[in-house]
Amino acid sequence: MKKMMLAAAMLAAAAAAQAQTGGTPAPAPAPAPTDEAKAPAADGKFTLDTPLQDIVADEKGKAVIEKHFPGMIALPEYEMFKAISLNQLQPYANGKITDEMLAATAADLAEIK
Repeated sequence: MKKMMLAAAMLAAAAAAQAQTGGTPAPAPAPAPTDEAKAPAADGKFTLDTPLQDIVADEKGKAVIEKHFPGMIALPEYEMFKAISLNQLQPYANGKITDEMLAATAADLAEIK
């Protein structure tokens, strides 16, 4: 899993570098999270659209991220992608963040009150 998250972060960094140097066009950047996506859902739960830094700021949320993506928040590259959601990070992960992984994470996040 650690390698997966490192690869995702590296892909995002490479895409940004290519865009800056005029290389192969990078994928369109994910839209900036809306105020609604930045905050936990109205019922107090986190979603896959909540920025990672907001989930990790909560003790239970952090445990869910560590469970499904061990070592992710310890990566030096975390600073580069912490402001985006898992849904936004997935396209940059080159298939390393699967729909099944997101579904399992979403289920655990929904349990947080």
